Amino acid sequence: MTAIGSPPASDPPRKVPASLDEIETTADIPIPSDPLARVIGQERAVEIARVAAYQRRHLLLVGPPGIGKSMTAQALALHLDRPTTEIRIVHNPENPERPSVEIVNREEVYHEREARRSTEGELIAPTDAPASVAERLGYRCPRCSFYSLPIDRYCPSCGNVKQVQPGSVPGSGNPFRDLVGGILELTVNPGGNPQESVRTTRLRNGVEEVVAYERSGDKIKVLDQRALERRRSLQRESPRKVLVKLDRITFVMATGASETELLGDVRHDPYGGHPQLGTLPYDRTIPGAIHEAHEGVLFIDELPHLGHIQRHLLTAMQEKRFPITGRNPQSAGASVRVDNVPCDFILVAASNIQDIHKILSPLRSRIAGGGYEVLLDTTMPDHENNQMRLAQFTAQEIASDGRIRPATREAVKELIREARRRAELLDGRRNALTLRLRELGGLIRTAGDLAAISGSEFLEVGHLKEALVRARSIEEQIKETYGSLQGGLRQDVSESQRQSMGYYPSTDHQDPGNFPGGYG
Repeated sequence: MTAIGSPPASDPPRKVPASLDEIETTADIPIPSDPLARVIGQERAVEIARVAAYQRRHLLLVGPPGIGKSMTAQALALHLDRPTTEIRIVHNPENPERPSVEIVNREEVYHEREARRSTEGELIAPTDAPASVAERLGYRCPRCSFYSLPIDRYCPSCGNVKQVQPGSVPGSGNPFRDLVGGILELTVNPGGNPQESVRTTRLRNGVEEVVAYERSGDKIKVLDQRALERRRSLQRESPRKVLVKLDRITFVMATGASETELLGDVRHDPYGGHPQLGTLPYDRTIPGAIHEAHEGVLFIDELPHLGHIQRHLLTAMQEKRFPITGRNPQSAGASVRVDNVPCDFILVAASNIQDIHKILSPLRSRIAGGGYEVLLDTTMPDHENNQMRLAQFTAQEIASDGRIRPATREAVKELIREARRRAELLDGRRNALTLRLRELGGLIRTAGDLAAISGSEFLEVGHLKEALVRARSIEEQIKETYGSLQGGLRQDVSESQRQSMGYYPSTDHQDPGNFPGGYG
């Protein structure tokens, strides 16, 4: 399988620098075409992700935020083949509240598209249509023969109404025309053109055939007899709606999704699906993320936060089909149910270590039984190869942002020193580099903004050092300004608030240097 976005085979590969001494700026560092090769420092997770893409296995990625869980999931999805089927919901005339599901493969979809194109007809200029047809469709003024758009009620040339409406002739049966006739005509037919389509006959190759002319913007659509027959054939089929289209992405993010967003729903209709007034149930069916991820990847970050919805997710994974029903008992959609809607997806779920116990045991068993559980690393050893990986990460962040100048070698070295400091501070690891790359990415963007504002050609080491000051956490800023978090609280609450609300920080007697969340 070839990763989406790979360069053409004819493009010569760029030489990959072996050390920082071989580059001047990050512009000298080639970005891998393989999306999994862009995941930094998670070799074990990347290896398993490749297997999961090839064998269609589930993944549970565990680790703190910002270490590459979502990036790994997206890269895995880009290694999947394109979807091969389209899912449709078909109207059931015998029981409209039980629409049926139709699965159409790629060849059938392309064949149907070609058949529909053959019914689209030929577009011609209004001047090329018979004069009587152009008049009845509203393009040609019958008085001065001037051509204009059908939406023009009055002819731009002579100022007369382009078409004479029924009842506009005196004695034609509308005694109140002088008072309200014009208003009624504008309301019923604002364009002054009662006919959207005109059917007539013509001779072609000595044979008379039926032909239809239809309004199509500033053009006229011509449908010959064969196209009309194909259209009638399509109209005889039961109405249907594409629920999950063929040409779709293979990555669906369902992080924080509600039950409706994850599992699908049926929209409410105040007319209860009345065939003359409302919308039929099949047309009100909405797919869930589990259905949109069919043949692709369903990514759910913070899986434990789904709560009881995990049980529905487990059912979908087991059956690979999940019904769509109306989820509001007060809605007209509550009586609608679409069974056997496919949802054969690869689940890539993420969780923090402290929340693992909130994942349902049967769901973890299903993931482990049909996939892998992977603990991601937070640091990597500090050696030359991994330093070059951080340089690659810098180049990737600059390229993906699109508004940052290339970083110099010295700026990259400063970033590596910061990665070394954070590995020791946050994870207690010496001779290591942090893999909490989301924060490092924010640091690169801050430094890039400083370089852009200063008009510098490159992101220099000075920009990165200034960014380190500006990117301090709010806890660090409070500690520098007030001495401690409690000192900030005392300053932030006014004397009137203390007196009227009886508000006093409950942590006044704590160690002023001890507060959560900061580096110090």
